[in-house]
Amino acid sequence: MNPWLNRRMPPHSTDIDEPAGDAAARRPAARGPRPKKLATIARHGRLKRSNPIATGLKIVASTLAVALVSGGIVAGIALWDVAATVKPGVALVDSQGEAVTDLPAIGAYPGGVNLLIVGSDSRAGQDPVFGDAEEETGNLNDVTMLVHISEDHSNATVVSFPRDMFVPIPSCPDPSGGSFDSMSRQKINTSLSYGGLACTALTVSQLTGLEIPFAAEVQFSGVMAMSTALGGVTVCVADPIEDEYTNTFLSAGEHTLEGYEALQFLRTRHGVGDGSDLSRISNQQVFLSAMMQQVKSAETLTNPGILYSLAKAAAKNMQLSDSLTSLDTMIAIAMTLREVDLANIAFVQYPNAAVEGGVEPIDDAATALFEALGNDQPIQLSGATGAGAVANPTDPTAVDPAEGADAGADPAATAPPADATDPAAGGAVVLPSSVTGQTADQRTCSRGRTLEDQ
Repeated sequence: MNPWLNRRMPPHSTDIDEPAGDAAARRPAARGPRPKKLATIARHGRLKRSNPIATGLKIVASTLAVALVSGGIVAGIALWDVAATVKPGVALVDSQGEAVTDLPAIGAYPGGVNLLIVGSDSRAGQDPVFGDAEEETGNLNDVTMLVHISEDHSNATVVSFPRDMFVPIPSCPDPSGGSFDSMSRQKINTSLSYGGLACTALTVSQLTGLEIPFAAEVQFSGVMAMSTALGGVTVCVADPIEDEYTNTFLSAGEHTLEGYEALQFLRTRHGVGDGSDLSRISNQQVFLSAMMQQVKSAETLTNPGILYSLAKAAAKNMQLSDSLTSLDTMIAIAMTLREVDLANIAFVQYPNAAVEGGVEPIDDAATALFEALGNDQPIQLSGATGAGAVANPTDPTAVDPAEGADAGADPAATAPPADATDPAAGGAVVLPSSVTGQTADQRTCSRGRTLEDQ
């Protein structure tokens, strides 16, 4: 018998875009018993509590630095405000079960920066428009993204993990003591409900072979606040998007989205591509690339006012790991991203193939991807954007990301070795076509889907 069968199961994995009533109707009438805590296993190490004096000195240093750079005292006052809103952090552990501590400065971090961003479907503390928080008790990581920045800050990759991908889940620390049992095969979006943010970080770390010292969990309100802080994001829609589940109806053309509209655009799947979660990922990448183009063109990362608004939105609406509650760390990561050229920022989907009930990893392609990231090598995509995105049809300079790719190729084909670099691509590792996505400089549009096609 598989070890995970005796373990407490999380709430039923439902779509975050389903009406509350439909989700509740399919939820099992009763849950299994809570897993027993292993009394013989000691608690995992925790990060040391912050010293008030040391924390105060960090805040003062960060305040002075930003005040000097911006040439004004407003940014300094703003940082004090952000510091007061930061929630208590979550202790992360590495693959050896040791507490993540003694982190070096971002610029000197060995192997680059690995930051996990988790989007939770929990309704707890959210606007009533998203459903009854008491009935909607799920806490699934329906969005899981790993941000990798190379050590020399020359390139960055954002990997999206399909929520319905079956993966092993390692033994995770129980916040109340002991550990939860490991599981041999479970959907990745259940990891948050088993052991919280630390468990999702461990799961992704084991899957990718990369240590993850930084992590953040964001709920619906956080996405709304961040998009509003940017003043909205302008996206291109190639075909009309019609989705009754998220109440998203967008005509073909450009739309500037913020707040609730931006959130629903990111949540829609029925209204894009083939209606699958994989289409939703490529649609989200359209939004992310448009956002990065906007941030770069407007020099957002050099504007202390906007940086403050983003930091405030993050502090109020995100659960951060202990390692991210430091103001200087948050600022350093933002400044690191500022150095990366748009052409060297890639948004990719974890390579996967369909199986009954979900998808499973394509191991050879995943190995090529994460060996390249682990070695801080730039990557080159050879696959398409995915079912939810197309090249911008009104932009003569836009190049179809799928051009030159073998559309009939077997997505499970053996990937080239991780050191198979293309001299014409500046030494970048050429990934197999099963790794879909786009770079931040590519102009793409959402492939809409009307009610008639659903």
